[in-house]
Amino acid sequence: MVSLNPVQILRMGAEEEKSETARMSSFVGAIAIGDLVKSTLGPKGMDKILQTSSTNETIQVTNDGATILKSIGVDNPAAKVLVDISKVQDDEVGDGTTSVVVLACELLKEAENLVAQKIHPQTVIAGWRKAVDAARQALTDAARDNGKDPVKFREDLMNIARTTLSSKILTQHKDLFSKLAVDSVLRLKGSGNLDAIQLIKKLGGNLSDSYLDEGFLLDKKVGVNQPKRVENAKILIANTPMDTDKIKVFGSRVRVDAISKVAQLELAEKEKMKSKVERILKHGCNVFINRQLIYNYPEQLFSDAGVMAIEHADFEGVERLALVTGGEIVSTFDCPEKVKLGTCDLIEEVMIGEDKLLKFSGVALGEACTIVLRGATQQILDEAERSLHDALCVLSQTVKETRTVYGGGCSEMLMADAVSKLAAKTPGKESVAMEAFAKSLRQLPTIIADNGGYDSADLIAQMRAAHTNGKHAIGLDMERGRIADMAELGITESYQVKRQVLMSGAEAAEMIMRVDNIIRAAPRARAPDHRHH
Repeated sequence: MVSLNPVQILRMGAEEEKSETARMSSFVGAIAIGDLVKSTLGPKGMDKILQTSSTNETIQVTNDGATILKSIGVDNPAAKVLVDISKVQDDEVGDGTTSVVVLACELLKEAENLVAQKIHPQTVIAGWRKAVDAARQALTDAARDNGKDPVKFREDLMNIARTTLSSKILTQHKDLFSKLAVDSVLRLKGSGNLDAIQLIKKLGGNLSDSYLDEGFLLDKKVGVNQPKRVENAKILIANTPMDTDKIKVFGSRVRVDAISKVAQLELAEKEKMKSKVERILKHGCNVFINRQLIYNYPEQLFSDAGVMAIEHADFEGVERLALVTGGEIVSTFDCPEKVKLGTCDLIEEVMIGEDKLLKFSGVALGEACTIVLRGATQQILDEAERSLHDALCVLSQTVKETRTVYGGGCSEMLMADAVSKLAAKTPGKESVAMEAFAKSLRQLPTIIADNGGYDSADLIAQMRAAHTNGKHAIGLDMERGRIADMAELGITESYQVKRQVLMSGAEAAEMIMRVDNIIRAAPRARAPDHRHH
């Protein structure tokens, strides 16, 4: 006889969502994430406050999509995909983190309607793929390349920096910070190594007091009675313990039968430290920088030898110092001839606000520089650092891939126009998916206009008409709330950023669209605690 009881295939506690339920769950999660960050899009976007619930409560005020999504815990698998693409966008090109999430979200909103019309997800995906190819081709054809002309290319970089910073906290001082960012990136001479650019945040003053300092700044102090200024410095960079090498066996004890033996132990430790300092001095260095602490006795020995000793230069500081001075980080000191010392022309103390820092001038890596950020509160400084870092990433990418496109929603309308023309020529249901793709692209300038409080329906209709008539440089002028020529306003964006937004957004939406089953593993059973309390 056949049993009518349901067959349990998955382990107890595991869950499964099938077909429409799974797809709806994915759509709802992804759309919620898109709606969360879309109000931060564009020059008139709003900020979010991120508050931690730990004991040392911290507050972040930001409109950076990657930072917002990284800080929120999401449980929905489709939402996690969008969080991941914003992180990849941030790592890859530095900007467009909000745009990529909003594009994927808008595509999924359209997909929801298409699936409701009984169009198969694979048909939608096939249409989207053709649309992506058409959009990418239109973007590539519209891109301009001034990489061969240094004057025009610098102007392009300035425009890209202004456009990137116009949607950040630095928008009030975008000319100053655009110049700082472009000057520092051009110093890299095309290497794109952003480690050579250091950002130092110092409370006090306001954002307009920020400046670019050639050379390298280290936020540390010199030891007691040591030279405060060293010319033609030979720098030994180390990561070694400079305390007395105590017996570090847990629970060990040293028994002595007289107090004099304790004195002998201390003397032996001192001698050991003295020989270590002598081995360091044999390298012929006049500056010793250690990642770890330098205790009183070795500090005194360095003072007697006239060597500047700097302790507790954190790991990032030591790594960057080794890069810019051309030295190596060493831990043992037995072979002085094999150690490469760092060099610089001058080390001196400088004052920034009320703090003393060490300035390394004339370093081996000539492109090294430091941007000093000033601001009234820690939150402003943190957000300024994130904004400037985004601009530096975009500029370094543009130096490698010199093509540029127009911003202000112009590129999105251009791509949407190309996709719409292709959809008009395509027979079958794929054309419906292509038209939906074009509509999603038009949503980006629509949201930018909405965030500024303008009449988006009117502005987008005007833009669409202009692009259909072949005026492919028309975009949104967010200062005056009208459409304008982006070439005249100088609103320029990196081709690499726009291309990455298009590709990543479409790929993420396609991936979520393919889902027809969500299986959640059973939670791990907790073993009972049999310990006696």
